[in-house]
Amino acid sequence: MGPDYDRVLNSDVAPGIVSRQVAGLERFEVWRRLPEEETTEQEFLTAMRFTDLAAVGRFTGGDPRGSVVPPQARALLKRFDEHSRHYELRHRHC
Repeated sequence: MGPDYDRVLNSDVAPGIVSRQVAGLERFEVWRRLPEEETTEQEFLTAMRFTDLAAVGRFTGGDPRGSVVPPQARALLKRFDEHSRHYELRHRHC
């Protein structure tokens, strides 16, 4: 996966998603686990902030739990989560 996935994710996948201008998408962040904490594989996390669960459904095409993994990303990944996880902001302290 490595640098190829990082490049595709940040130069193709993320900009493509942002360009869709999905109503309710507020933020799209790409995180990578620190290399010194990785075991045998690199680990990436995409975190998206939406205004509400309905906006998530608009993004995924209906099922808010469905993961959206474009073909160019799937071609480079060994595995990915089939379902997304949702969290609500409870408190912001700074």
